Amino acid sequence: MGADVLNNVNAMPAPTWHRLDMNEAAVELPEGLAFAAQVEVEAAAELIGEAGAFDTAVAALQERVDAARAAGPADTRAILKAVDPDVDPANLDIPALSTYEHKAVRQEMANNVAEAFECGMGEQATAWLAEAAGKGAATVFAPAAGKRGQATVRIAGVDGAANVAAIDVVAPAGATFDLTVSLDSPAAGSGVVGVVLRVFAGENARVNVTSVHTLDETWMALDDTGIVCDEGAFVTVRHRMLGAGKSYTGLATDLRGDLSRVDVDTRYLAAGQDVRDFNYIVRHRGKKTRCNIDANGALMGESKKVLRGTIDLVRGCKGAEGTERETVLLVDERADNKTIPVILCDEDDVAGNHGATIGHVAADQLFYLKCRGLSQEAAEGLFATATLEETALAVEDETVRAGVGRLAGRLGIPYQEVEG
Repeated sequence: MGADVLNNVNAMPAPTWHRLDMNEAAVELPEGLAFAAQVEVEAAAELIGEAGAFDTAVAALQERVDAARAAGPADTRAILKAVDPDVDPANLDIPALSTYEHKAVRQEMANNVAEAFECGMGEQATAWLAEAAGKGAATVFAPAAGKRGQATVRIAGVDGAANVAAIDVVAPAGATFDLTVSLDSPAAGSGVVGVVLRVFAGENARVNVTSVHTLDETWMALDDTGIVCDEGAFVTVRHRMLGAGKSYTGLATDLRGDLSRVDVDTRYLAAGQDVRDFNYIVRHRGKKTRCNIDANGALMGESKKVLRGTIDLVRGCKGAEGTERETVLLVDERADNKTIPVILCDEDDVAGNHGATIGHVAADQLFYLKCRGLSQEAAEGLFATATLEETALAVEDETVRAGVGRLAGRLGIPYQEVEG
């Protein structure tokens, strides 16, 4: 296919001032990409589920959502009338709504889990990734209720092509599932390596996702995730975005069930003229839901990074709590960092926390290291080494570890191979 541009990628749900140039990204794809669909899957045969399992799980959840609404009191708030196309604009009892608020109110009225489902990179990017993976080609993992399973999916760069995996994880009640996804480029070349992942975590299910990028600078990485959590479900996501000339990562989570939770732990590196672009959206809909978004990274050379983090405390999520934090190390003064944490709130009995720390190595830490013979460059390089070695220790797959070691060599970062 010819040159293409994906618009509104990693778009913020509620845009900020457009001159900040942070609301969304436009992704220019390389020209002449073929679709490779060469994906390596390592999993026990009994973990492979049927096509359509994700939609079936969402439909079953919808039945319970509808029953709960029917049993509750009628909603007579004036804000619901604001989306009525026949409302009289002169009626001052009807509140004026922003574009985002209009969409949020319509979704609340519809109360449709499938329609509200989203992936973090946005509709156009999600559709393109699904097309690149092949229609109906999603790999479905569905462990049995109350059982544990694990799988690894490796997606390697194919020169001149877009190599994309579509993955569905459907974890029923009480199940635990561990998924490792690797985006790597063991051979020279250029192109796009991507994944579109949908996760349904049933009642009291536990899903752990680890995604590792170790691509060379000639490749583009697209990592798109959407999650739905039922009552008591807990999903952890570890993003290790270490390589690729340009990488775009989006994750959206619907904490639909009461007491559900998502934790996102992100580590990233960028060197030279690398680009790292993130978009995290967590919508709290169930009562006493929890989310933690924690990001740490180091920017070297003339690299650029944008991180958008939105915690949406939807009406009805009483007792919910959301926290987002980021720590950014600017190894080079030429690096460009943009961080925008956002908390949207339509409920009073909730807690939202956010913060960001951006700078160089602390003066006291730098003094300590210099006293032991390390230059400032070497001292700051230790943080990059720590990120790489932490990633290697966190994964058991030897192929993924080899990718981390190769990336360290390309970046000239001291690195000790992890054994066992």
